[in-house]
Amino acid sequence: MTGIAFEDFTPGAVIEGGPITVTREELVAFAREFDPQPFHLDETAAEATFVGQLIGSGWQSAGFGMRLLQKHVFRGATSMGSPGVLQLRWLRPVLPGDTLGISVKVDSCRASNTKPDRGFVRFDLTLRNGRDEAVMTQAFTVMFARRGATPLPPRVVNPIEPSAPAEGTDAVQLDFLADAPIGVARDLGHHLFTPEAIVAYAKAYDPQAFHLDPAAARETHFGALCASGWHTAAVWMKRLHITRARDMALSARSGPVPQLGPSPGFRDMRWLAPVYAGDTLRYACALTAKRRSASRPGWGLATHHNTAVNQHGTKVFEFTGSVFWQWAPVH
Repeated sequence: MTGIAFEDFTPGAVIEGGPITVTREELVAFAREFDPQPFHLDETAAEATFVGQLIGSGWQSAGFGMRLLQKHVFRGATSMGSPGVLQLRWLRPVLPGDTLGISVKVDSCRASNTKPDRGFVRFDLTLRNGRDEAVMTQAFTVMFARRGATPLPPRVVNPIEPSAPAEGTDAVQLDFLADAPIGVARDLGHHLFTPEAIVAYAKAYDPQAFHLDPAAARETHFGALCASGWHTAAVWMKRLHITRARDMALSARSGPVPQLGPSPGFRDMRWLAPVYAGDTLRYACALTAKRRSASRPGWGLATHHNTAVNQHGTKVFEFTGSVFWQWAPVH
C-alpha cells in the first residue's frame, strides 16, 4: 500500500527534486494563519523590522521542503511517519517569487530492533532557491515499511468527542531578553485539531494518506486520520502569537514592548505520539538560555524549550528553538 519501502534507500545516495515557485499570496496566507509577524505580512511594515523586507515564514519553508520530499523522495507515496528532526537551520529567507528545489542525501539506514515491519532512514536535506543558495538544511529520520514484511496491526483509536477550547484571557508582562527569567514556562493555550484543518494542511504541504483520508488512514499503522508533524509545529507558532498579542497589549501600557526577530533554526524536534483529528493540544514555551548577539547590536539570541500535551496529558511534541529577541530598550 505504501508504494515505497525501506529497501529502496541506500546510504550515500542523493535525490534531487523540484522546482516549485512560491508566490507572495501563499506566503502571506500562511503567515496570517500561523505566523503573523510584520515581516511575513506586508512589505511596508517589514521595512521597519529586524528583517527589512517581506519574507516567508521559516515554518512554511519546512512545509515546502516536506512537499518536495513527498513528491520526489517518497515518489508521491506514503511513509510510516517521522520520529523527529535532529536539527533544522534557516539560512536565508524565502522571498516572493523564489523557485525552490531540494537535494536529499541518504545518511544511513537501519532496520527496527523492535518492529520487524519497518526501518529507519536518516536523511540530510538542503532546500535551495533559484540562485542556488541554500535557504534551509535539515537532518531528520523517516520510517518506511519493510518490503515483504507482515505489517503490524493498526493502532486502535477510540473515537474522540471534540470540544472547542475557550481562548485564554491571561496576560503577562514581556521582558527584554536581558531581564527575562530563565526556566519560567509560558502557557500558550489550547488548539483543537479538526479533520478539515488536518486535511487542508496536508493537501498543501504533506499529502500522505494518513493525513489526507480517514478511510485510508485507518488501514495504516496510525489507525486513524492524524495531523502532519509540521502542522503540529506550525500551530505552536500560531499559539505563541495569539498569547503574545495579549502580553504585548498589557506590556504596552507601561512602556516599550520588546520585539522578536527571526529564528535561525531549532534542534531535537520530537513527534512523540500521533495527533489525531479531534485532539486538543496545550502548548507551552520556556526560556532556557540567552546571550547578547555579537552581530546584531541591541539584540540577543534566546534558546527556548517547547512542548505540547494532548487532552489525556500525554506529551506528543517537543523541540528546542532559538530566536532573536530585543536585548534592551532603545534609549
